[in-house]
Amino acid sequence: MPRVDLNADMGESFGPWKMGDDARLLEIVTSANIACGAHAGDPDVLSETLTLAHRNGVGIGAHPGFPDLQGFGRRRLTIPRGSLQNSVRYQVAAHVGMAKAVGAQVRHLKLHGALANMASEDEQLASDLYEAALSVAPDLIVMVLAATAQEAAVRKLGCRFAAEIFADRAYNDDATLVDRGLPGAVIHDAARAGARMVEMVEAGAIITESGKRIETGIDTICLHGDTPEAVEIATSVRAALEAAGITATQFDGRTS
Repeated sequence: MPRVDLNADMGESFGPWKMGDDARLLEIVTSANIACGAHAGDPDVLSETLTLAHRNGVGIGAHPGFPDLQGFGRRRLTIPRGSLQNSVRYQVAAHVGMAKAVGAQVRHLKLHGALANMASEDEQLASDLYEAALSVAPDLIVMVLAATAQEAAVRKLGCRFAAEIFADRAYNDDATLVDRGLPGAVIHDAARAGARMVEMVEAGAIITESGKRIETGIDTICLHGDTPEAVEIATSVRAALEAAGITATQFDGRTS
């Protein structure tokens, strides 16, 4: 029976500012990418989200991004490579320590926002960032944007990885995501999101806005947690997959 993981970005609230409905999402997804406090989140939010994910049996992932709370990690910053690697190490180490404190374990890594987009275009950057994270937690499974420079980097590193596609984002013909500033980049229609995920998983391919099919392994589907319709999209995607006989379950990680 076909199987696929469902992941969502979360833990992105900060102080009195609330972002998303993490509690509801954690009843639907099988993996959670939890902000490390650089692009979003704070120590209290991190602890609360880790605790809830662990209680729900959801796989926990560190979600490091640019140190850019004001820009929510979605601005492309120019930071020296060594400093950027240290930022990733710092974020992952904090995440691993906080998880241990609540009796949980971090099993995967996923880069956030602009940092992830840049790494999907630049194999050396992706490799440098993944090596930085793995220097802190060598057993992490690296979640990568399928069929991009991120995947090329993990294949060369030989580490375990999970290939990801997006339910709520449109694709360019090189398998990168359409820039959020362009029309149609973010998909808000829950029914459409569910149908297109079934189509892609069954095809074993990313289907771009132009209709191009890019063959790829698909281990996990991302459902962003910061949109108003996040829970509706997550519910629709899971229901559509299960109706098509596709089981939602945590990924194991692979090297090929």
